[in-house]
Amino acid sequence: MAGRAPTTAPTDVRPTAFLETLDERRSGEGRVLLDLMREATGSEGVMWGPSMVGYGSFHYRSPSGGAEGTWFRVGFSPRKARITLYGLLGHPRSEELIARLGKNTVGVGCVYATRLEHLDLDVLRELAAHSFQDVTAVEVVDD
Repeated sequence: MAGRAPTTAPTDVRPTAFLETLDERRSGEGRVLLDLMREATGSEGVMWGPSMVGYGSFHYRSPSGGAEGTWFRVGFSPRKARITLYGLLGHPRSEELIARLGKNTVGVGCVYATRLEHLDLDVLRELAAHSFQDVTAVEVVDD
């Protein structure tokens, strides 16, 4: 049985072109995140779907084979209501660094902030670098 592939995939859209479509505040925050994540990961950002900027990639497979695909290691989306940060949870130092990050909330797989100015960017850079390096070539996820 073939695993389900994610519907979100890399696109040819430049992240800077996407950021230009946002309001002034989110566009500015997105440019800061674009540079911060590039510095932290050593990778260039790639658009995944219409609104997510991802860095690096890895292959994942669930134990049952029900889900399998490729996803970015860390990323962000400067959404209208809040900034969404991906790939920062579940690593050895995630909890410690998120506790020092600043005003944020944590969801099932994401960290959320209403404004970038509420976050300590040095801690975010460290968290992104740590998370990016911790992802292995094949991650096994639970169904």
